[in-house]
Amino acid sequence: MSVVRKMLQYAEVKPGEVVYDLGCGDGRIVITAAQEFKAIGVGVELNPKLVREARAKVEALGLGDRVQIILGDLMEVDLSRADVVTMYLTTGANERVRPKLERELRPGARVVTHDFSIPGWDAEKNMRFKEGYRTHTIYLYRR
Repeated sequence: MSVVRKMLQYAEVKPGEVVYDLGCGDGRIVITAAQEFKAIGVGVELNPKLVREARAKVEALGLGDRVQIILGDLMEVDLSRADVVTMYLTTGANERVRPKLERELRPGARVVTHDFSIPGWDAEKNMRFKEGYRTHTIYLYRR
């Protein structure tokens, strides 16, 4: 099972929930959230090339009504609609985004990080697993 699916399962994503992926790259997390979990996906990415790639995938899959890819700085995007936030950022980046998450996320919102924890927060749970040649760690936090 892919890291993406494990992250979304770990967060217990439900149909209709809003999943934000900060630093979404090619959009794989928000696309999977929409396709397999029937969620609404919002990806945020700073790299225009990756945004074009992600938007093309969303369009090709016919997911434009359920997935939005935003070209922009994750620190400037309003996260108040998020039920779940996923991140594959460094520990330092997670630490910088933590105050924003604390300000904007509603009580009960879940945050799932891949490989890097959020300093100053205690994970509700974490999981280590091997996929191919790599060992991954997923952390789940709840506001």
